Amino acid sequence: MNDFGKRLCTAVPVFAAAVSPSALNAAAPADTGRKGNTRPNIIYIMTDQQCATAMSCAGNPDVNTPNMDRLAERGIRFTNAYCAMPLSGPSRGAMFTGYMPSETGIIENDIPVPDTLKGITLGSLVASAGYDCAYAGKWHVNTVSLPSAHAFGFRNLHGHDDRGLSEACVEYLREDHDRPFFLVASYINPHNICEYARGQNTPHASLPEFTLEDCPPLPANFAVNPYDAAVLQFEKRQSYSLYPSQDFTPDDWRRYRYAYYRLVEAVDSEIGKILDEIDRQGLWDNTVIIFTSDHGDGNAAHQWNQKTVLYEEVANIPFIICLPGGRNAGKMLPQLVNNGTDLMPTVCDWAGAEVPAGRSGLSLRDVAESGDAAHPFRDYVVTETNFNQTAGTSGWMVRTPKYKYVLYDKGLYREQLYDMENDRGEMVNLAVDSGYRKELEEHRAMLKEWMETHSKRHLRHIPAK
Repeated sequence: MNDFGKRLCTAVPVFAAAVSPSALNAAAPADTGRKGNTRPNIIYIMTDQQCATAMSCAGNPDVNTPNMDRLAERGIRFTNAYCAMPLSGPSRGAMFTGYMPSETGIIENDIPVPDTLKGITLGSLVASAGYDCAYAGKWHVNTVSLPSAHAFGFRNLHGHDDRGLSEACVEYLREDHDRPFFLVASYINPHNICEYARGQNTPHASLPEFTLEDCPPLPANFAVNPYDAAVLQFEKRQSYSLYPSQDFTPDDWRRYRYAYYRLVEAVDSEIGKILDEIDRQGLWDNTVIIFTSDHGDGNAAHQWNQKTVLYEEVANIPFIICLPGGRNAGKMLPQLVNNGTDLMPTVCDWAGAEVPAGRSGLSLRDVAESGDAAHPFRDYVVTETNFNQTAGTSGWMVRTPKYKYVLYDKGLYREQLYDMENDRGEMVNLAVDSGYRKELEEHRAMLKEWMETHSKRHLRHIPAK
């Protein structure tokens, strides 16, 4: 861990002593989770390294995702959902603790949940409310699979491997449940694009033979904009194994995009096995289904592969909520979501579990059940990052309804401001345009407020007015 990571870990706020999960909801109602009960079953489906736009329901002609599309048709798709940090361990740590990575110190893949939080993670809270909780697939906080047969409130159904994961979930769904359940299905793909980029075999899915003519075109924002943060190219040069794309030709990037979309389709097919079982049992009527990813992938935008950077392709992730009975089916909502910190209060809201004090996330239940694009939620959402795997650059993103502000802690053009209505590809950095001075200062103030609220340590101050 670098010096910045150590300083973050020592800056973690003092948490209340771990409490018995049963004490949080000692009087949880005893219902079965089947049709007619007051509390729904909850199924959380998560992919790894999937962009929000890597679905055919998002209007992408280069990928075919019939099962993700089924979720979007039956549910509400949030178009402005972001991860807490675009790296697996920190993102997942936020989901299951309810805290931002910088608050817990989980800012790298190899950092475990703090001991003071182990008894009050999401699974423990929902189990204390009377739910049967089960987990299948990648955990990665910090072990890649759950560390034992029962951990963090979950029964471990299947380890870190997409092969057999869906079948384990289907077998679980076929069990005789005498209470509502909370099932997590956590897939690894399209993460295998990392191996593909390095010229390695893809361990959890096979790629078909293809030619260049089969490959999609380069994205419209393939170029690196002239006022992009200069430190990103420096970070890219620090690790060839993470960023072998340094030597990619345009044709290599097209092949990369083809492989990426096939890996998305592979995991979509696996998700379909679970949805088919939900169909067979008629569970749509009494189940909340949430679909998301832990972070995205550069996918050739600005010639970036992998994650960590705060580009839209990396930070903006799919987020779909299917309500029981298909309520508000097919709607798209613009509310600003953090799928890390918002997951715990959202799931706990439906489960009737108490969220411990100190979490900053918001429940999406009222927004989803209203189906109203104007329903009040939050004014801005923050994603943070740290390049601990390379040179240790830190960064923060503030997303408001119209703009996206990005700050890195070092380098030329470390401030970015983009018009998300007219330039979602992030090609025109308005931070260098004096005509946007007011908007720039407003977003600086929001980030300053957020840092003060979250006890966030940073190496360089936000630029002065």
